[in-house]
Amino acid sequence: MLITRAEIADRSPVDVRIADGRVAQVGCGLTAASGEPALDAAGGALLPGLHDHHLHLFALAAAEASVRCGPPAVTDADGLAAALAGAPASPEWIRGVGYFESVAGRLDRWRLDALAPDRPLRIQHRGGALWIVNSAGADRLGLDRGVGAEGVERDAEGRATGRLFRLDAWLRQRLGDAARPSLAGVGRKLARYGVTGVTDATPGNAAGDVAAFAEAVARGDLRQRVLAMGASEHPAAFPPDVERGAVKVWLSDVDLPPFGELRRTIENAHRAGRPVAIHCVTRAELVLGAAAFAAAGARSGDRIEHAAVAPPDALALLAALPVTVVTQPNFIHERGDAYAVEVEPADRPWLYRGRGFLEASVPLGGGTDAPFGDPDPWRAMQAAVDRRSAGGLSLGPDEALSPERALALFTSPAHAPGGPPRRIEAGAPADLCLLDRPWAEARRGLSSAHVAATLRGGQLTWRREGLRGFRGQRRRQRRRVVVGRESVEDGAAGGDPARE
Repeated sequence: MLITRAEIADRSPVDVRIADGRVAQVGCGLTAASGEPALDAAGGALLPGLHDHHLHLFALAAAEASVRCGPPAVTDADGLAAALAGAPASPEWIRGVGYFESVAGRLDRWRLDALAPDRPLRIQHRGGALWIVNSAGADRLGLDRGVGAEGVERDAEGRATGRLFRLDAWLRQRLGDAARPSLAGVGRKLARYGVTGVTDATPGNAAGDVAAFAEAVARGDLRQRVLAMGASEHPAAFPPDVERGAVKVWLSDVDLPPFGELRRTIENAHRAGRPVAIHCVTRAELVLGAAAFAAAGARSGDRIEHAAVAPPDALALLAALPVTVVTQPNFIHERGDAYAVEVEPADRPWLYRGRGFLEASVPLGGGTDAPFGDPDPWRAMQAAVDRRSAGGLSLGPDEALSPERALALFTSPAHAPGGPPRRIEAGAPADLCLLDRPWAEARRGLSSAHVAATLRGGQLTWRREGLRGFRGQRRRQRRRVVVGRESVEDGAAGGDPARE
């Protein structure tokens, strides 16, 4: 394939030839060979494909089919009741996601009984670690018949409250929910945003999950390359298009591990040749994680996930280590109004920092934490630039990044978030994101609405509705395709799996 009239790193017009899934040639005035399909960028910026360095694929797929129970869709108790009342009659369980206490306070089984007394109901807190079930759900799980696990909360009289902490795998087993949701919808959505690769940061990923990712990629359901974090018991060999990631360690203030245990976990992972990624969203978690890395001997590739609160003293600990931070600036926009009320005033300037990490020479990558955050990385980039909540509050304006640095959060290599952004050059994988306008225009308001087409390994994985071309492999060899703001006649017929 030949991409013509593109803008690359402020140079325009530039042509890019792709062969065997890689960039073969970058130059000016290249002409299509006989039978070579051509894509006219019409002056649009051609970027490296985006990589979301922290999300959860199967949770995102499940959330797409769940009832939204938190902001911005639901903001009060009446809205929650209405959302649950409108849940589809099938399947038997009502599954809700994204709940936060600002909606209706602390939930337990008895409060949920008032909202949905007849059907089993489970609602996930937006933090991801807590599920709440109603009494019908507790009965199905056997909680009142002695069935339980560590993480099942009970009151002073031994009754299950319906609150289940960090019990995703146990829930799936009890529910007999062995089938994983399809990733086809997730793959389409991410491709529409220009995403060509993802890092799945789910702590429990094991051999079955890795195989499921590979199968989804092979079927074409998942249109992205995958780097899979997870448990230390990863399979010895990984399938094509799925790579081994870090051992994921989840820290929680309510149940922090002994320091020596955490240090040994890091040391054991390093001996196995794996980096470690530690989930840290509070001051205490961040200090413990940094101290454990220092004691165990941090290595290149080790990561701190989130670093949601990083005051100067904690930042100094990170700056002394060879670790990367992968942050989620989208939460400044999505949750900023709640942070302004619930987070201690002394901590607000240090929420999901940007510039502070860079000035301290701490490598900084970006993720969305979808489904716990919006999966659109462009919204995360814009939040990193303007540092404003959905309600317009300014949070940590001194941490703002330039549009170029915000883009770099999502264009660094999968194994090196925060490293130098990938370049469009000969020999590089042809994982590309084409915008419908030059970068000088796009940077004024970073938005996925500007994405015109996405290619992974030189293959079109998405193109905007209404744009012409690539309707069939045999026909595509006989025409020139325009994907920018201009258009030409295109009489080819046939289906296009990359078109929405």
